[in-house]
Amino acid sequence: MLSLLVFDCAGEAQEASFEGDMGKLNGSGTCLHEFVRQTVEQYLNDMGETPPDNLYEVLITEVERPLIEAVLSRTGGNQSRSAEILGITRATLRNRIQRYQIDPQSR
Repeated sequence: MLSLLVFDCAGEAQEASFEGDMGKLNGSGTCLHEFVRQTVEQYLNDMGETPPDNLYEVLITEVERPLIEAVLSRTGGNQSRSAEILGITRATLRNRIQRYQIDPQSR
């Protein structure tokens, strides 16, 4: 099982597994969902009155690619294990690797 030391929302250090605790990954003590919310709010503020019509797709792409790259790196490029950690099928992972032109061997 892959795991790392993270800080939960109360700032308590604990071991978190990729399989179950991905919501607590920001080492500053901020929950990942809070960090994402703040970042999205800042992005919308920066866009002013003209945010893109496809905001959902833009944000998913911005998050999905580095997530896949990080997990592939963590597993040494093992696509079966990476798909398991991500909770998706290997076929879906392969589709995303092709979509984002990720080289799993360079991870």
